[in-house]
Amino acid sequence: MNKAVNKAELKLPKRTAKAREGIERTKLYPLAEAVKMVKERATAKFDETIEIAMNLGVDPRHADQMVRGVCNLPNGSGRTVRVAVFAKGAKADEAKAAGADIVGAEDLMETINSGKIEFDRCIATPDMMGLVGRLGKVLGPRGLMPNPRVGTVTMDIAGAVKASKGGAVEFRVEKAGIVHGGVGKASFDDVKLVENIKAFVDAVSKAKPTGAKGTYLQRIAISSSMGPGVKVDVSSVAGA
Repeated sequence: MNKAVNKAELKLPKRTAKAREGIERTKLYPLAEAVKMVKERATAKFDETIEIAMNLGVDPRHADQMVRGVCNLPNGSGRTVRVAVFAKGAKADEAKAAGADIVGAEDLMETINSGKIEFDRCIATPDMMGLVGRLGKVLGPRGLMPNPRVGTVTMDIAGAVKASKGGAVEFRVEKAGIVHGGVGKASFDDVKLVENIKAFVDAVSKAKPTGAKGTYLQRIAISSSMGPGVKVDVSSVAGA
């Protein structure tokens, strides 16, 4: 009786089972072939995001093995990114002219403290960080805290806003040594997705920390929002 129940629990939904057909779980596919396979299986009624997951040879518990950075995808992310900017005076005007969705200072801090967070990326001028720092417990857990290492604390407000709107993707290694990010949409053509993925992998490679030992780029897999993962041959991506 229990065995029958267990088998039923393990049975995959028809859609999932069909999507996995033709994918060998242990095989490493060349990047171009992997992209084609993922796109063919992106059959949801919305334009699915193409995502990448990379296993790195690092232990993020050690400060000298933390991996963090930003990648400017050459063909954009396909997402509509809402940008908030902490700035005053001329820099606030610069942010508005560049297309920022929300611009403010103390008033923006109060809005965020009230629980209203209607943006995907937060940028600040250096002089605003004393104010922004008070929001660490709110913005930090959401990955929205401005940081000079990823270009979100800067005097080049216009450049940062345009980069965010145009396809800048932040990445940060998780506890298990995995970095992931969105690299485009299923509606992108294969060549654009390949270019974006190579750019993302290159950015992560360049962010290799001093404390990393052994093989840094260990495994790469790509998938669509609702589709199965396809393992990618690292040699077909890295250094290409």
